[in-house]
Amino acid sequence: MTADPLVFRDLAYVFGAAVLGGIVAWFARQPLILGYVAGGILIGPFTPGPTVSDLHTFELFAEIGVVLLMFSIGIEFSIQDLLGVRWVALVGGPLGILLSMGLGAVVGSLIGWSILQGLVIGAVVSVASTMVLARLLLDQGALQSRHGRVMIGITLMEDLCVVVLTVLLPALSVWESARLIAIGLGLGKAALILVPFAYLAAKGIPRLLTGVARTNNDELFLLVALTIGLGTAALTQSLGLSLALGAFLAGLIISGSDYAHETLARLLPLRDAFAALFFVTIGTLINPATIAANLPLLGAMIGLIVIGKLAIWTVIVWLFRHPLSTAFLVAVGLTQIGEFSFVLVQVARQAGHIGSEVYNATLAASLVSILLNGLLVRHAPSWIPARRRPSN
Repeated sequence: MTADPLVFRDLAYVFGAAVLGGIVAWFARQPLILGYVAGGILIGPFTPGPTVSDLHTFELFAEIGVVLLMFSIGIEFSIQDLLGVRWVALVGGPLGILLSMGLGAVVGSLIGWSILQGLVIGAVVSVASTMVLARLLLDQGALQSRHGRVMIGITLMEDLCVVVLTVLLPALSVWESARLIAIGLGLGKAALILVPFAYLAAKGIPRLLTGVARTNNDELFLLVALTIGLGTAALTQSLGLSLALGAFLAGLIISGSDYAHETLARLLPLRDAFAALFFVTIGTLINPATIAANLPLLGAMIGLIVIGKLAIWTVIVWLFRHPLSTAFLVAVGLTQIGEFSFVLVQVARQAGHIGSEVYNATLAASLVSILLNGLLVRHAPSWIPARRRPSN
């Protein structure tokens, strides 16, 4: 079988764009993901010059990047880390989404949107990207900080809430109790499968890794680790949950074994390569012309994402008895949107709640919010007096 030569040409374009954008970002002392996204814009179909011919192929590669990054983050976490932030994640996560939807409705009514459109846009901008946030925290070495643990816990809860929102959004204009029953049955099915799976995996995977490690075969060890991460991600996806959640759970199970650090060391090169590919792919989806064509709508969405979510999350995290400095840093990290916002806006568009202008503005808002978020996360700690900065 002969492979399509365009695939390899496109792959060269993607990694070339990542290298070019990464170098520029490094010299500019900015987060690398900003360079990756900018590189993606350069090779996208909406700008002159070299263009990737088949975006769908690279979207699939990008999903592998999501799995590997969240798998590695799960390995670096522990059950104790998550238990320490369980209430702000379990209660604060859904509360933040509801407040964002309410704020969207209020702001929308003031600038001429319908209540329905305001609620939809509020839902779309409420969900931060775990992938973007995790990459920024890793670059800063802040993944294990107090605010880093809180942020990851909240975004993982938001990933679960996306499942509910994809069912509820089409029903916003017409109340259907059957949809609520479908949500309950779906989540119940997921729990019935994932709870015993997690228990058995926690007992069996450490023993499996110990047996593989005794072979002293690095290649076999890497293959087993990849099978665990990708397999668990595929399981959660088949249950209607996110790939990112499944990969994180797999990493969390491995984190309790004696070979967690060895597994992480083997995954790092693959993780970084595919994560770069993910952010370049995000860049290729952005049409710069939409920024100019939808400035008022885009400005309102950016305001909701940056100003609205900053205020909402600062208050929520502070109410859960975290220091105000920690609450502020958590809120700063959540002022962006990403891949799950694309899912929600597509669902709302198919239901007829919004038009193509909101869809295009969401793509543009994702780019702008990621660029702003990278700068905010980098510089926000310096705005807090040294004596009030949170300790890890």
